[in-house]
Amino acid sequence: MKFASVALAALAIGIATPAYAEHHEEAGVAMDAGFPMTPEGAADWVDMVEKDLFDFSVEASKTYWVNATYITVDTDALAAQVGAEGTEKSVDYALQAAEYAKVSGLDAEVSRKLDMLRNGIVLPAPTTAGAATELNEIATKLGSQYGKGEGKLNGEPINGSDIEAEMGNLERTPEELSEMWASWHTQVGAPMKDDYARMVAIANEGAAELGFTDVGAMWRSGYDMPADEFTAETERMWQEVKPLYDSLHTYVRSKLNEKYGDDVQSATGPIRADLLGNMWAQEWGNIYPLVAPEGAGDIGYDLTDLITAKGLSEVDMVRVGEDFFSSLGFEALPETFYERSQFTKPADRDVVCHASAWDLDNKDDIRIKMCIKKNADDFITIHHELGHNYYQRAYKTQDYLHLNGANDGFHEAIGDMVALSITPEYLVQIDMLDRADVPGADKDIGLLLRQAMDKVAFLPFGLLVDKWRWGVFDGSITPDTYNTAWHGLKEQYQGITPPVDRPADAFDPGAKYHIPGNTPYSRYFLARILQFQFYKAACDQAGWEGPLHRCSFYGNEEVGKNLGAMLEMGASKPWPDALEAFTGTREMSGKAMIEYFAPLKAWLDEQNKGKPQGW
Repeated sequence: MKFASVALAALAIGIATPAYAEHHEEAGVAMDAGFPMTPEGAADWVDMVEKDLFDFSVEASKTYWVNATYITVDTDALAAQVGAEGTEKSVDYALQAAEYAKVSGLDAEVSRKLDMLRNGIVLPAPTTAGAATELNEIATKLGSQYGKGEGKLNGEPINGSDIEAEMGNLERTPEELSEMWASWHTQVGAPMKDDYARMVAIANEGAAELGFTDVGAMWRSGYDMPADEFTAETERMWQEVKPLYDSLHTYVRSKLNEKYGDDVQSATGPIRADLLGNMWAQEWGNIYPLVAPEGAGDIGYDLTDLITAKGLSEVDMVRVGEDFFSSLGFEALPETFYERSQFTKPADRDVVCHASAWDLDNKDDIRIKMCIKKNADDFITIHHELGHNYYQRAYKTQDYLHLNGANDGFHEAIGDMVALSITPEYLVQIDMLDRADVPGADKDIGLLLRQAMDKVAFLPFGLLVDKWRWGVFDGSITPDTYNTAWHGLKEQYQGITPPVDRPADAFDPGAKYHIPGNTPYSRYFLARILQFQFYKAACDQAGWEGPLHRCSFYGNEEVGKNLGAMLEMGASKPWPDALEAFTGTREMSGKAMIEYFAPLKAWLDEQNKGKPQGW
């Protein structure tokens, strides 16, 4: 899940195209004589850049949309061409911004925008002749390889969208799950390895020209703090929530051992990755029925069944999500949203099914791109993607370089905060659940466990994806150790192990969309933390007095007003300012998540007594 903004993010982050510049002299950066190296000249130059990037990004976004929704050799070529042009601008401007940043007496806002231009690139190529073209070709090739990827089930090919769904099918045997897991990782990931290594080498050269030690350091510099401080901050937040994850891991492992026996899942050590209901073991909600505790585990309803019973179509599911935002006082989505979005997988062509939210004109041409299935997961995903769209729309009047979230975790967290409010009471309010079927307090553990199977289970994966890439970029993880390092981090942080031995020369990271897609992943970890901070703040503002996990702020326009005020800020202020505006604190913290799951943590620890801890 991601967003595609027409702002700087569209050129460098949201769509994750590589950035480069070919025409600079090796002796230095060629500056435009019309913008002298003075505070006034720098301000005028920034104004020019914002207008140029705005105009170009609108056209570029249309090309990227067509490529993502109609993958052919020709649309690949068009996307690569647009990438070559747009990302040349990105690094050209980044290099010049680094020079203007040295001018004394700069206006504070001009200085911050110069930093945004310098830090906001995902994959910069060096000025070496030919490097830019090569990098764009590799990036486009990797993205298309993933979009066309297939695995196997009972020896037959199965596409990416379907194999993801089947990994969560509880009727599949451990042998079938292992086959799907291994075939997907081998067939999708392995062919990418050499291209990926080459791409890393080129991008690191580009990062060096921008004054960074490597690409990872450049990514971490985009959070209004030094790169090393950001690394420490993410680890601090992980340590806050790790005890909760450890308790969940111990409990789930014991239940899988009861289900499958020692030969499939040991009672000690790591959990077998393919048994957790998700190709990457990043969210475990699909196996909730296998681990649900007797009595408390029955939450009284199944959201997928409710969708079926209500007869909701894929578009109906989207309109339900829209209604939540409307209930908070947000303006209705434009009709073009429904006319132009991709809601279902076309039968006649290859598309990128991975869910994403788009803003093509920085005004009202907002869309989502999904291959919606009528199930609970996609119902929640729809709310998430709409969160991106409403955020994009809220900050549309900001300057071009401020057309983004306060930090990228904010963008991911908004929709998830709303999804947390998909409580039984909310389902009653929208006539999807009979009040008589609302689970009582005795079902709270089941409700919380079901949430934790996704929200808490994701945390270490959300952290390790970029930890792996930071190591790749800084050279501590080399191509010959790509795979062993990947699985080493998965075991260290997740306590997860592959179902079969994996060769050292494989490239299993490539089987995760965000690796070939070059989408930074720390945002998702931050979003898991921030969504609970946002949710608690909204519930406090709504005057909620019951258990935090039962709060729904559906229909509360005061919350909507306060939320809108934060969203409208976009990236115009450092993220602590935006965080403080809505939550009253300037520090990201896992404490709200711990409060939300406190009853579950106590229950898990009781269940885990006498069982081996850790792995």
